[in-house]
Amino acid sequence: MGSAAAAGERLRIWRSLAIFLFVEIGLQSAEGLTLTVLNVECVSQYVEHDHDLVSGNFVVVEKNSDWYTEVDDVEMVVTGPTGGTMMTAKASGGQKFSFRAGRRGHYKFCFHNPTSAPEQISFSIHVGHIPVAADVAKDEHFNPVEAKIAQLKEALESISLEQAYLKRRDVRHKKTNESTQRRLLWYTVMEYVALIAVSIAQVYLIQRLFSKRIGYNKF
Repeated sequence: MGSAAAAGERLRIWRSLAIFLFVEIGLQSAEGLTLTVLNVECVSQYVEHDHDLVSGNFVVVEKNSDWYTEVDDVEMVVTGPTGGTMMTAKASGGQKFSFRAGRRGHYKFCFHNPTSAPEQISFSIHVGHIPVAADVAKDEHFNPVEAKIAQLKEALESISLEQAYLKRRDVRHKKTNESTQRRLLWYTVMEYVALIAVSIAQVYLIQRLFSKRIGYNKF
């Protein structure tokens, strides 16, 4: 009996370690989606369990125009399996979101671009499921160690999402700085062109003025 119990305990430990390694591999391979939104673009995500926590973020990484204003917000609309609106979010730079799915099924995330310029959006989403007491009661092979690992998985997913969000925000800030520098360069070039044009016009007017005075003096 003692050896059988020890073998069962070792099996549970190896099973837990396998789940943990699977979680780690999943976190390392997870990547966000990149969308180019002209007018409306939608992404669908399937939620397997009722009352799962859906969380994520989106960042407007790049506006494909150097001439735009920050007041033009991208709007994200989330609709549930029945077609009802679950939530909406607006942002010109980036936005994090989370909501509790009322029921399992397909959830649609649609991005609306109010401008005429295409916008590049980076989008990440995670559906979190932590087994509750009712789920544990249905599975006789489920043990508290696996429940803790599931909680750890969700914590790691949350950290991974936050890191990805901050990284994409940094990319956006870099592109915004580059765009600002390009616009400043064009402003400076146009300033110099205008200054040269005004200087040439002044020289021309002064030459004409002196030539007329010389003509009057001859008479």
